[in-house]
Amino acid sequence: MKPTGTDPRILSLAAEVAKSPEQNVPVILLKLKEIINNTPLGSSELKKIKQDIYCYDLIQYCLLVLTQDCSRIQGGWTTVSQLTQILSHCCVGLEPGEDAEEFYNELLPSAVENFLVLGRRLQTCFINAAKGEEKDALLHFFEVVTDSLFWLLGGHVQLIQNVLKSDHFLRLLQTDNVQIGSTVMTVLQNILQINSGDLLRIEGKILHSILDEVVYKLLSTPSPVIRGTATKLLLLMAESHQEILILLRLSACYKGLRSLLNKQEPGTEFSQELRQLIGLLSPKAYQEVEDQKQHKAACLIQAYWKGFQTRKRLKKLPSAVITLQRSFRSKRTKMLMKLSRQKEEEDQRLQLQIQRQRAMRLSREIRLNMLEIVHPGQVEKHNREIEEKSALIIQKHWKGYRERKNFRQQRPSLTEYKAAVILQRATLKFLAKCRKKKKQFAPWPGLRELTDARRIELKQQVDDYIRRHPVWLSDIRCDQQGAPFPSTRTTATLLLGQGSRREISTAQGGTDGSDQHQH
Repeated sequence: MKPTGTDPRILSLAAEVAKSPEQNVPVILLKLKEIINNTPLGSSELKKIKQDIYCYDLIQYCLLVLTQDCSRIQGGWTTVSQLTQILSHCCVGLEPGEDAEEFYNELLPSAVENFLVLGRRLQTCFINAAKGEEKDALLHFFEVVTDSLFWLLGGHVQLIQNVLKSDHFLRLLQTDNVQIGSTVMTVLQNILQINSGDLLRIEGKILHSILDEVVYKLLSTPSPVIRGTATKLLLLMAESHQEILILLRLSACYKGLRSLLNKQEPGTEFSQELRQLIGLLSPKAYQEVEDQKQHKAACLIQAYWKGFQTRKRLKKLPSAVITLQRSFRSKRTKMLMKLSRQKEEEDQRLQLQIQRQRAMRLSREIRLNMLEIVHPGQVEKHNREIEEKSALIIQKHWKGYRERKNFRQQRPSLTEYKAAVILQRATLKFLAKCRKKKKQFAPWPGLRELTDARRIELKQQVDDYIRRHPVWLSDIRCDQQGAPFPSTRTTATLLLGQGSRREISTAQGGTDGSDQHQH
């Protein structure tokens, strides 16, 4: 969708590009530079112009021109270098709107790749050029392209990884030419100053290749410019990332790097950076780096632990606040209840006092009324009766108070007396139960032996019984079948009371044999 309020210069330029033949398009696109330069930098008008340029696909036209062969483009490398400047300035600060995904994921990576490809072409042309003036011009164009690339990376930091991962950039870095190599390493140094963290996000193989090339240029290149730039670049990489410093210190690939750096010529322009690099690679510096690493790790652990503790306390904070509120409210309720109770007691005390005053006034009025009713001669008698009644009431209250006081004083002894009675009763019950159980489970003591007096007494009782019942006993002796019966004395013994059976049987033990013998 085309935006409204488009700049008329952009409209006419887009129409001219659409109508012109292909070989004239690059020269027409150069007019964008004049439009951008005439607009104040950072203004809203410049942002609007960049949006119009993007919406009318003029940026895409610039990318297409950069992919063409420079020999076929009118103006050659001059036109191409200016188009790179236009492209980088248009992409930085541009707000694509609805086409943001296409802009960030396709157009910007394509622009970076085209810039690197142009750099490779310029590098090849520069190496193959024979004349000095031509080399100077190509070197100037190369610097313009690298400046445009750096400007684009400054506006879109996420593209740094694309540059570091690109094979074209690695080839540019591996050149043996002093001017090209110095320019490329300067670009790399500027990139790492913008965002050095992307250096660790690339693959280890690419990182090793970059380090190898920088170390090679530092140790093997005779040019002091290349060596100085390589020293600054390596120092920046080692100071920015401890992982790279450890790699330079411990890796077998860079064994002896410190000793080779010590052999470098002192007194050069980069001698200070070289001494700093040697100091970083020394064992003492390495130990300091390790200590710093451990310190950072300890700080990180402490930060995580403190964060965990803080989050834990924050989780418990609502319950603590609720508990605090509950205790505060309960305390406040108790205080209010206490105050209300005190107020009620005060009110009751005042009401009691008022009632007493009223009762006293009423009693006085009644007494005065009574005095008016009573005969003057009976006043003294009436006063005496009232005094006696009052004395009786006072004595009654005093005696009651005294008895209650004595009762309170005697209450502990009374309680002890009741407790002693309860204990005695329980003890007596327990002893009675024990005696009863002892009697129940006691062994049978056997029959007592009768004395002679007791025998004579029992014999007399038997004789008396036989004498009193002679006919009934004779009838019992007669049996139709003639069955034998016990003797008369034995039968009488059986008919005696239950209490003397055993004694009679014992007493007649000697006579039973003689009776049976008679039968």
